[in-house]
Amino acid sequence: MFRGHGDTVDQLCWHPKSPDQLVTASGDKTVRIWDTRLNKSAAIINTKGENINICWSPDGSTIAVGNKVDLVTFIDARTHRSKVEEQFKSEVNEISWNNEGDLFFLTSGQGSIHILSYPELKMQHVLNAHPAACICIKFDPTGKYFATGSADALVSLWDSTELVCVRTFARLDWPVRALSFSFDGKMLASASEDTFIDISEVDTGEKITEILNESSFTCAWHPKRHLLAYACDDKLDRDRDSGVVKVYGFPSDP
Repeated sequence: MFRGHGDTVDQLCWHPKSPDQLVTASGDKTVRIWDTRLNKSAAIINTKGENINICWSPDGSTIAVGNKVDLVTFIDARTHRSKVEEQFKSEVNEISWNNEGDLFFLTSGQGSIHILSYPELKMQHVLNAHPAACICIKFDPTGKYFATGSADALVSLWDSTELVCVRTFARLDWPVRALSFSFDGKMLASASEDTFIDISEVDTGEKITEILNESSFTCAWHPKRHLLAYACDDKLDRDRDSGVVKVYGFPSDP
């Protein structure tokens, strides 16, 4: 368990190349990089606003973090300094690079997915994905699929080449806040205000298991093992809002 943020942890992401590092975005206006070997923060990066989304570039060189006023900041992961900032006019709910790192995806409050070139950040395509706000997006490690979660409580699985929906998952009752694929692309975790995190088989859509939990707005699979990290409120700290990160291990972990 990792402690240190002064407000809720809204999103976390494992380093794509180093299995001992993960990064968290918090409403306390900081980004923290964690060393899982030491169970403590390895770096604290101050930001301009209350952070709500974060992702790592596929090569691990850049961290992108978005805040509540739709400002996305690109941070050099080595120097921990800002490289560029982009202010968006529409609501940005979650951000992600594609697996190749040459496209940057944003989910919007209008239910659409905006696809930009990277690093130019020029609009390439707008995909109408959901009838309600499109909240989150994650790419399958194999590059075959990406998944989106919406305020309509549905998870949609998309063919990343054809940009068509191939399957939906409908076991949650509340807006889908977080998605994550396992390192082998076989499992998809979906989190919301429901009291469990749903774990599904990607190829069939069948339920594998669920992790009973207070509501969680972020989760992330380990890049090499069947370990799922997720953030939730610290119920032991009754004096203030604070966030903790927990890790769930699956028996099938190699």
